[in-house]
Amino acid sequence: MADFYPYLVSSLPMLHFGMKPPFSFERFLEVCRPLIPKKDFQLLRTLPQPEQYSEKGKRHRIILKWIEFDAALRNELVRIRAAKKHLDPATYLRTEGYKGSFPIPAGLAATIHTSVPDAEKTLDEMRWKALEELALGHYFDVGVLITYAYKLMILQRWENIRSAEGMILLEQALQH
Repeated sequence: MADFYPYLVSSLPMLHFGMKPPFSFERFLEVCRPLIPKKDFQLLRTLPQPEQYSEKGKRHRIILKWIEFDAALRNELVRIRAAKKHLDPATYLRTEGYKGSFPIPAGLAATIHTSVPDAEKTLDEMRWKALEELALGHYFDVGVLITYAYKLMILQRWENIRSAEGMILLEQALQH
């Protein structure tokens, strides 16, 4: 079934940050299901979200690298926000381990925005760049599908935010 990876990957539309998602994450899974091994489909179907990062279990190398990056970015934001409120960030920090250079500049860049959506956009642009870096060398395998799936989730999130109600919800959620 791995022979279908070139067909599947080359049939997927290119994704660019800020674009309207070409289809939902659920539709992406429907397209992948008949063309990839069951274990790879299960991997895509259960991609960990931030609230699941600390869960133990065997994970694909790209997922581990993604968790390290995103957790480090979130930790940097915790440190910046805690310093502004004169709080100890230690109680809010999550898993550590990322050795890259993305999080600190991204965290600092996001905090200079007065607009919450602009700050979130800066963070998601950094996430997008990290996913592109993780995809390097993965052209026709599950690794490229993992990064594609996370990018699609980012696009879906922004599609939801673009609605007036979504913008209000984002503002409210991030001010608490």
